[in-house]
Amino acid sequence: MHPFVRSNASLIAVGVIGIALLVGLPLALELFTLLRVTLFVIFAILALSLAFIWGYGGILCFGHSAFFGLGAYAYAVSVINVGDSTLPIVIAMALPALLATALGYFMFYARISDVYVGVITLTVTLIFYNVVNSTAGPQYRIGDVHLGGFNGIPNVPSLNVPFDPNAVLGPQDMFWVCMVALMLVYFGLRMLLRMRFGRVLIAVRENESRVEFLGYDARLHKLIAFSIGGAIAGLAGCLFTAWGGFISPTAFSVVQSAQIIIWLMVGGVGTLIGPMIGAALISWLTASLGSQQTVDANVVLGTVLLAFVLLVPKGIAPIVTDRLMPWFLSMCRSKPSVASVSRKDKT
Repeated sequence: MHPFVRSNASLIAVGVIGIALLVGLPLALELFTLLRVTLFVIFAILALSLAFIWGYGGILCFGHSAFFGLGAYAYAVSVINVGDSTLPIVIAMALPALLATALGYFMFYARISDVYVGVITLTVTLIFYNVVNSTAGPQYRIGDVHLGGFNGIPNVPSLNVPFDPNAVLGPQDMFWVCMVALMLVYFGLRMLLRMRFGRVLIAVRENESRVEFLGYDARLHKLIAFSIGGAIAGLAGCLFTAWGGFISPTAFSVVQSAQIIIWLMVGGVGTLIGPMIGAALISWLTASLGSQQTVDANVVLGTVLLAFVLLVPKGIAPIVTDRLMPWFLSMCRSKPSVASVSRKDKT
């Protein structure tokens, strides 16, 4: 086997699966199912944002939905006022990144412990939820957009071809955009983690004091990672609003933050592939349970979480890497060619 294939087997496997899904799913699925799968892809992007800062930076953010909701509302407000979705996508990523930078600066440089970081981020989420929820009056407007309070903002335009507001993307195009965004985020984070920044960030997760003793600025690395995670969560919020055409204060809810954490715990915290699997699995289970009246969905989800914590504490990702990756490597092994065999015979 070629050394490049052996050292990058997981990347190649994810790339092959991603391209297969990108091409095959729109052809194989009906419209409703394709819309649901698109939502799963968006949630996978959101899961990656927390997987990066928690799984590799050791920053447990209990209020990660603050960045998701801010990106969603930023896109909704800006796209209705501007009319074109090109600039609103940038705004939807920039505002959560700025919030994460400001929040992270005061938390990390003040050397606040991990528990209090979780409490602070959760408090910020609750503040956003209550503030946005109380904007039902007609005086709460940003340009042409009425915030709507608990009713949210309806009729949000979907994505369009850059700088062409009339060329609105359809469901199939939206799926392709979300899949490409997911692959770019995944491979971008993988490349970042292989760089020196990523290695230092993982070292900070393991022992922050030792990293600082070696001369690295651990707080700066955590701040950059926190900002990147906020930007990715904002992107997920933007795609979510463009997908559904609606956004409400529930995007800031504690339930939304808890779901993201559950995705990671089910899929595997210290990985990137695991949270994507966990997000798709739990989202599919939630959607399936929501269509029946026999069993309470929250009871089933709680039982699933307890089962994974007790029986599979490392999540699904180790099962995938330990069992499926060896199979993929065996499939990639090429048989010796006739020329190579003849050369061996001559020697």
